[in-house]
Amino acid sequence: MSAVIRKIVTVVEETFLEMGRTVSPPTRRAAAIAVIENPFAGRYVEDLSPLIAIGEELGELLSKKAVAALGIDGATAQSYGKAAAVGENGELEHAAAILHPRMGAPVRKVLGKGAALIPSSKKRGGPGTTLDIPLGHKDAAFVRSHFDGMEVMINDAPRANEIMVAVAVTDSGRPLPRVGGLTVAEVKGEDGLR
Repeated sequence: MSAVIRKIVTVVEETFLEMGRTVSPPTRRAAAIAVIENPFAGRYVEDLSPLIAIGEELGELLSKKAVAALGIDGATAQSYGKAAAVGENGELEHAAAILHPRMGAPVRKVLGKGAALIPSSKKRGGPGTTLDIPLGHKDAAFVRSHFDGMEVMINDAPRANEIMVAVAVTDSGRPLPRVGGLTVAEVKGEDGLR
C-alpha cells in the first residue's frame, strides 16, 4: 500500500534575533508535512503493517524535503523529530504505526547517520490542529542545546479521514543556548546518548 497524498507543505523557520541579541548564524529548522488518506479511518483493524510501510515511505520523502528546504547536505543536519495527527475517524494507534521505528531508517539514511532515537508525538484533531514536533540531536540525546520543538499546522488538515505526518530537521540547536550539558563539539555519536 502506498500513501495517498493530498498535499505536502514545507515550512522553514530562521531565527535572527532573540531577546534583542543577534543570532549568528541564525538557527534554522524545517518541517515537511504530508496530509494523507487514512486507509483505516472509521474502523478497527488488527494488522496495521500497511501504515508502518507508509511511514517508512514517508520517512524518506519528508526528510529529503526538509533537508532540501534548508539547502544543506543531510549529513550536516543536527536535530530531528517526527509527529503525526489523525483526524476524528482515526485512532492514535494509526499515528503510532506511521511513526513506527521503521520510519527512522530512511530518515537516518538521508541524514547520513542518526544514532539517537527520533523523538515523536501523536495526537488526534481536526483541521487546523497544531503539531508539536519534538526535536533532539540526531546523534547524541544528551545535547541539551538541541532539546527543542517545532510547531506547525495546516489550516485544512487533518480532515476526518486523514493523517497529517511531519518530519522536522535542523541545522542548529536553540538560539543562544546556555543551560550546559554536552556540546555539539563533544558528540561521539556511538551510543545515541553522548
